[in-house]
Amino acid sequence: MKIGVLALQGAVREHLRHIELSGHEGLAIKRVEQLEEIDGLILPGGESTTLRRLMTLYGFDQALAESNMPIFGTCAGLIVLAKDIVGEEGYLSKLDVSVERNSFGRQVDSFESELTIKGVADDVEGVFIRAPHIADVYGDAEVLCEVEGKIVAVQQDQYLGVSFHPELTDDYRVTAYFIEEIVAKHQQATA
Repeated sequence: MKIGVLALQGAVREHLRHIELSGHEGLAIKRVEQLEEIDGLILPGGESTTLRRLMTLYGFDQALAESNMPIFGTCAGLIVLAKDIVGEEGYLSKLDVSVERNSFGRQVDSFESELTIKGVADDVEGVFIRAPHIADVYGDAEVLCEVEGKIVAVQQDQYLGVSFHPELTDDYRVTAYFIEEIVAKHQQATA
């Protein structure tokens, strides 16, 4: 399958590497027209307000809001996918969750943790950098992982959101899960 990484900011190269390690083709997405070429999309981490501004500037906001393409959001990408952000309205509103920004602290409070992620593995390495957490889950969103009593991974239909940065490790199993379990099943269901 061909999986895109929104290449407006964030660890694009690292996500592309994880896609390739998963045995699939990765494509850096810089123009809306490229969305037609891919089976699923990864929204990388970074600064969520900047990401939202760039998505609006380049027309990705409307294209993705109208799309039912499978999307995987990491850190800031999770914030962009959420229906609600504590204190403000959501952006793409694809996941039935409320997200709280920077809930694990500032940059100096960054940490790594071994995670148990439902459907993936019980020893996934997660890197948390100014990470959000999922404050509330409602509707059809399913909790996949918690750390320190906070929800850090959810799935709803063809959407996957995580608070951490799996791409900053050598462990590509979360990306492989997105492609092989979510994108592939979405393709089968819509074929």
